[in-house]
Amino acid sequence: MATYKIGVLYGDGIGPEITKATVEVLKAATKRAGGVEFDFVDLPMGWEGIEKYNDPIPQVTKDALQETHGWIMGPHDSAAYPAEHKANRNPSGELRHYFDLYSNVRPAKTMEGIKSVVGEADLVIYRENTEGYYCDRNMYVGTGEWQITPDVVVSTGVFTRKAAERIAHAAFQMAMQRRKKVTIVHKANVIKLGTGLFLKVCREVGEQYPEVTVDDFHIDAMTAHLVRRANFFDVIVTENMFGDILSDLAGELVGSLGLAPSINTNENQAMAQAAHGSAPDIAGKNIANPVGIMLSTVMFLEWLASRHGDDNLIKVARSMEEGIFTTLAEGVKTRDLGGSASTTEFTEAIAERIAR
Repeated sequence: MATYKIGVLYGDGIGPEITKATVEVLKAATKRAGGVEFDFVDLPMGWEGIEKYNDPIPQVTKDALQETHGWIMGPHDSAAYPAEHKANRNPSGELRHYFDLYSNVRPAKTMEGIKSVVGEADLVIYRENTEGYYCDRNMYVGTGEWQITPDVVVSTGVFTRKAAERIAHAAFQMAMQRRKKVTIVHKANVIKLGTGLFLKVCREVGEQYPEVTVDDFHIDAMTAHLVRRANFFDVIVTENMFGDILSDLAGELVGSLGLAPSINTNENQAMAQAAHGSAPDIAGKNIANPVGIMLSTVMFLEWLASRHGDDNLIKVARSMEEGIFTTLAEGVKTRDLGGSASTTEFTEAIAERIAR
């Protein structure tokens, strides 16, 4: 029986509650499906890292993650960190940069029992994760942003062929497994060189996948198209900032940002991380919705199965996913979704449905 070492970073705010709930549901699904075992490694991140190592993402955590098959990352509350830590990359940005997790995959799909603003939809956004307009991670050393005078700031956007090619290949490979349609989102009519290069390279990569239909939209038009006809789209590929904004919009349109999952990957590692934040205002109240990070873990299991050719991981992923979806469809929901279940009650309900 294969054993996989999984890092667990509980994080800040609601992070410990929803991450603990996710591990419990994963254990229930593993027991039900069988065939694999997980060795969970708890590691400090966020306030825990600051308190123990004066670093929200200490080197000891990075070194330990290097020895894992991947990890589950709870949200962080970097906005509340001391000033010396705010000046650095936040924990998720640092891990994406440190491990070169260039592909941020964020699906948005309607679910039974959850009200959607746009009707039926099933799309996935591939967001380039390492450059673009994210100034804290688009430089080899330092930050790509400068304050020239008290009243003048210059922020750089970085676009490279290498980054565009690899995120485009990831998107087109996924499209081949889905409905064989890719939409490129850019702003090449104004940012002619930067996003123009991104569009050009994605189009060139698309020629290597003749079965896939390709179109493209400017980012401003794309927001309107998502609201009006989300069901038209299959796989969307775009640069860092546009992808961040579009995926939050898409998540809310199909139900709630609190339900939105994502994974960050390269060829060898993956990080499961919900799209939402740490919600410090409800931390410790046992009312947080853990679905986003649970479904992120399902995605992580699917990635792990593909990486290691292990169908038993797919069985665990399906068991976990079906338990979540059945629970929601039967009306057991947390308060943000119109239900009355606490985080603990919701987690127990999923585990019970998996077991039966």
